[in-house]
Amino acid sequence: MGPFVFIDHMGPVYMKDYQNFDVAAHPHIGLSTLTYLFEGSIFHRDSIGSAIEIKPGAVNWMTAGKGVVHSERTPEYLRHTGKSLHGFQIWVGLPAALEDCEPSFHHTEATDIPAWQDGDIAYKLIAGEAFGRKSPVPVHSKLFFLEIKSATTQTISIGKDLFGEAAMYVLEGTVNIEGNDYGTKQLLIAKNATLCEFTLHANTSVYIFGGEPFEEPRFIYWNFVSTSREKIETAKQNWQEQNLAAFPKVPGDDQDFVPLPKPKIG
Repeated sequence: MGPFVFIDHMGPVYMKDYQNFDVAAHPHIGLSTLTYLFEGSIFHRDSIGSAIEIKPGAVNWMTAGKGVVHSERTPEYLRHTGKSLHGFQIWVGLPAALEDCEPSFHHTEATDIPAWQDGDIAYKLIAGEAFGRKSPVPVHSKLFFLEIKSATTQTISIGKDLFGEAAMYVLEGTVNIEGNDYGTKQLLIAKNATLCEFTLHANTSVYIFGGEPFEEPRFIYWNFVSTSREKIETAKQNWQEQNLAAFPKVPGDDQDFVPLPKPKIG
């Protein structure tokens, strides 16, 4: 939808004192990753030297460009306690002209995310532009990623404030659109974001994301996104061979890595 190519709703998962979230070093090309948590904490490290903890409401925005490696783990101070984890990890495609840019990383604190109230409806502009506002998350194309929560049943018409394509993910509660109810974990798609009108039932939270689509298609293999199948094949080979010129080690987390998955047969 728009420049968005993948969305992963993680959890909620509850881990005991001997369980931890550990995603070892793994590579990306051709995309930006957006991490947004509702509960818990993740410590991010990457091959450009970033090392930071993300907590609920903050945003980690990592642009892979020509290639980056990162790991995501339970912070050390939580590794021997009970803990929970719940959130989004989202992939946003890069414009073709930026697919081979230098990798970068930006952390935005929860207090810096634009948030406002309209009666019983609470809004957050997690990334991009909408409603005449702009998030400080440094996106690379025209997009929006919104959180909308309603304490009471409310009908909302926000199409005039959006553009391009849009998708809605129902995190909790119920949404009614044209007489049909949609509940938790359902994903709704509108190719024309300006038609975005719906009713939120009481205590409902939704996330709306989209924007202007790219002209070129995007190919995806594992953690790689590109306009070029050849670039993906090169990335696969570089990771399999542990080519450090293409995919450097992650400082402070260089002892293991996620291997390239083997293709499924049959």
